[in-house]
Amino acid sequence: MSTHLAIIMDNIRTIHVEKDSSLRLLLAAQNKKWHIYYMEPSDIFYDNGLVMGRITPIQVTLNAQNWYHLSSPIIQPIQSLDVILMRQEPPCHSEYIYTTYLLELAEKAGVFVFNKPSSLRNFNEKFFITAFPKCIPATLITRRIEQLNAFIDQEKKVVLKPLDGMGGRSIFRVTHDDLNRSVILEQITQYGTQTIMAQRFIPEIQAGDKRVLMINGQALPYALVRKPKANDFRGNLAAGSSHSGQPLSQKDQWIAKQVGPTLKKQGLLFVGLDIIGDYLTEINITSPTCIAELDQAFHLDIATLVLDKIEQSIQKTSSS
Repeated sequence: MSTHLAIIMDNIRTIHVEKDSSLRLLLAAQNKKWHIYYMEPSDIFYDNGLVMGRITPIQVTLNAQNWYHLSSPIIQPIQSLDVILMRQEPPCHSEYIYTTYLLELAEKAGVFVFNKPSSLRNFNEKFFITAFPKCIPATLITRRIEQLNAFIDQEKKVVLKPLDGMGGRSIFRVTHDDLNRSVILEQITQYGTQTIMAQRFIPEIQAGDKRVLMINGQALPYALVRKPKANDFRGNLAAGSSHSGQPLSQKDQWIAKQVGPTLKKQGLLFVGLDIIGDYLTEINITSPTCIAELDQAFHLDIATLVLDKIEQSIQKTSSS
């Protein structure tokens, strides 16, 4: 029997075909001869005791001018699916939270949902690193400006970031003698009403921010190194950084081993760790990227590895 898989993602019409990881996952499922469907977050809903979906059959290619074809949508109970991949990007606002509630009901109806909806809701991608204090740099999470000022005075050079950001947006590097320090703190905390993260600045960022992909708690043997532009400190592809691949260092492997068992236990099948120098700085669980770049650098097929793990989960449940 063929597997029926739907992906919940942001508008497929606006993706970057050459590097989009969700597209690679759809292509891999299509190559497995699975039935694949496209959904946006608004396409899942609850009606009279059933979780329903507006499910649209889709065909995909890597043609940059015509990478998808959508058939007519079908409204039917979500349990008609075997697998749902939740790939909506942050921020995790209230609408995102409501979607995870619906996906939990889908789980109860027998659908495999990855990553696990309750874990997507419970583990903020930046806050999550605090579960692994031996792996992270000096870190402060607060909304109080006086505490942030004291941290900056202590560390001399820090990075400030909102807890719900992505792609390097609204991240600041601040030094203890920065004349704009007060204004930056006022703006990023919304005058002390918004909690943020402050971390000791890691100078090794100039060599790059490493993305390590984890599948079912195990690290791939390679990292994608995203090197900031000459006039920037952010190692995000969305911020214009260059990239190259490299084998994991011993410290990268150690960090992955610290984090991996928790990821597996929490149903976080596909995850991206961000590592700068010897420190874990973020755990990406909502829609990890860099599949295409690592595939190209090392002749991998990461999306198929992810789907193989999903297939094993389905078979294990069917045989039990």
